[in-house]
Amino acid sequence: MITGASRGIGAATAEVFAAHGAAVMLAARDEQSIEALAGKIRRAGGRAQALRCDVTRFADVAAVIARCHEVFGRFDALINNAGVIEPIGRLADSDPKAWTHASDINYKGVYHGLRAAIPLMEREGCGVIVNLSSGAATSPLEGWSHYCSAKAAALMLTRAAHLEVGDRGIRVVGLSPGTVATEMQVLIKASGINPVSQLDPSIHISPSMVGETIAWLCTDDAKEFDGSDVSLRDSVIQQRAGLSAERPSIRRKNASRKFR
Repeated sequence: MITGASRGIGAATAEVFAAHGAAVMLAARDEQSIEALAGKIRRAGGRAQALRCDVTRFADVAAVIARCHEVFGRFDALINNAGVIEPIGRLADSDPKAWTHASDINYKGVYHGLRAAIPLMEREGCGVIVNLSSGAATSPLEGWSHYCSAKAAALMLTRAAHLEVGDRGIRVVGLSPGTVATEMQVLIKASGINPVSQLDPSIHISPSMVGETIAWLCTDDAKEFDGSDVSLRDSVIQQRAGLSAERPSIRRKNASRKFR
């Protein structure tokens, strides 16, 4: 199951997993977009289903995970990807309602995924949870107070979950991808706030590069990183994930990956 699967990293990750032979459950608020993506994957010979989900609602997340297990007969991995950067602005100028809602997506959405997935994975005796993190989890940036604080909280959820279930066959790991060529970077650029908005778009990596790394994290080859935040800026991680160092695209070493 992949949250925030309607676009960007989530959509690319769904296509990468499907290309590697995994069945994917797409979850997002934009039902039309995930239905279209599921159809595209099926037309390419993959297995995909889509279900509308608001990660700020625990019942939504639990329902999608249950549906994933029902449709595909097993539940191997949860990718907690859903996240937003807006509203961008100084704390003193922030709207409490909008600030809180963004925090609910970026922080509570991760908790809801963990809370819904872990009991099922405990019953099955295995599973992988990948939480999308960020350098913002440890480095504050002007105008990103909700994003930085929520990512820091999500990082601690990764560590806490690993501590609690790491000895039960369940793997929990975070991935900090760096800057990625998605709509989020367009919004950041338009804000003109903090150094990230001044970056040249050419340096952003492709969403597929992130998706391939997430797929690798779900394999046994990445078990040593459980409970930590893996940085995609690390050239060693890029090599381990099978990515090309020359350009932000995928170099596949194998036709498929073993996820369980």
